[in-house]
Amino acid sequence: MASVIQFDPIQLPPEAEALRVEVRAFLKEEIAAGTFDPQTVPMTDGFSREFSRKVGAKGWIGMTWPKEYGGQERSFLERYVVTEEMRAISAPTRAHFTADRQSGPVLLKYAPEEIKRDVLPRIVSGDCCFCIGMSEPDTGSDLFAAKARAVKVDGGWQLNGSKVWTTNAHHAEYMIGLFRTSPATADNRRHGLTQFLVDMKNTDGITINPIRFMNGMHDFNEVVFEDAFITDSHLLGEVDAAWTQATTELAYERSGPERFLETLYTLVEVIRALGDSPDRRSAEGIGRLVAQLYTMRRMSVSVNGMLQAGKDPMLEGSIVKELGTNWEQALPGHVRELAAFIDEDAGNRATLDELLHHATMVAPKLTIQGGTTEILRGIVARGLGLR
Repeated sequence: MASVIQFDPIQLPPEAEALRVEVRAFLKEEIAAGTFDPQTVPMTDGFSREFSRKVGAKGWIGMTWPKEYGGQERSFLERYVVTEEMRAISAPTRAHFTADRQSGPVLLKYAPEEIKRDVLPRIVSGDCCFCIGMSEPDTGSDLFAAKARAVKVDGGWQLNGSKVWTTNAHHAEYMIGLFRTSPATADNRRHGLTQFLVDMKNTDGITINPIRFMNGMHDFNEVVFEDAFITDSHLLGEVDAAWTQATTELAYERSGPERFLETLYTLVEVIRALGDSPDRRSAEGIGRLVAQLYTMRRMSVSVNGMLQAGKDPMLEGSIVKELGTNWEQALPGHVRELAAFIDEDAGNRATLDELLHHATMVAPKLTIQGGTTEILRGIVARGLGLR
């Protein structure tokens, strides 16, 4: 059945804009204190438990969650502002971001109470890093084709198989993994998938293999499970019925400003390098890019407002991710064109050249994380009744 794609006309409320002022002041203080440098963080892994703990102390991790688990019960739009400000200035948020964005909400909905009370407060304090175990070596983003298996044994489940493109698995305390517990049926490919909370630090039978970018940096991983045992208490939701759970999780993962701001630092730096009076060609190019950025931002704000209203904007989130990925992946090339008329000997382009080199080397990964472009287009086409 075809769905209607609808981006609700959402405006950020006054409390969100007031929070923006607070976040900017915090970031300014942290930069002044030397906690991070916006011009160099993009060329690192952006992982800092120290910074995450400071963000947690401000109440900005798990801020939409119930207070009984350490949250603030604030809105998705307020959380959006925090994410936008952090990403716009390349703050090192990776130690807590996945747990804040999607893993925590999954635990809130599907985890047993003892897991919620143990894990969620540690996420909120910035002390607990999560990774996501969805994609596999032979299936990519086609989650229906997942082959990694969970077999019921006495007292729990035994995991075997591999997950790939697993961001920060080498740091993570936990993974939320999608495993096949029964075969898919002829009339329902969605059947047979189950989610589990995997303790990455205290479970035997887990091997983490790094997948390095072209510049040698390490973010992605392959995670191999060989008879890894987890207890029944780490089952999330219903056996064989995790597809609905996973798609809800993906709406969180694919719709935020992080899906089009990952290479924004190149645009910021070329604007700085061009100065206050760019030539007409450069000003026009910057204007086009900023207009595109603003359009994607409005779409992303809309999706987050829809999440706040209790809707399930899976199609809209997929569109934001697909458009955003293409834009942020192409951005270094556009910036390089704008920089063509900056004096090669000018001191104001040294940092720009370094950032462009880095962005060009890591840009290919952007079509993998969060769902490949082909899969996202397929989701949208199916939602429109075209396939």
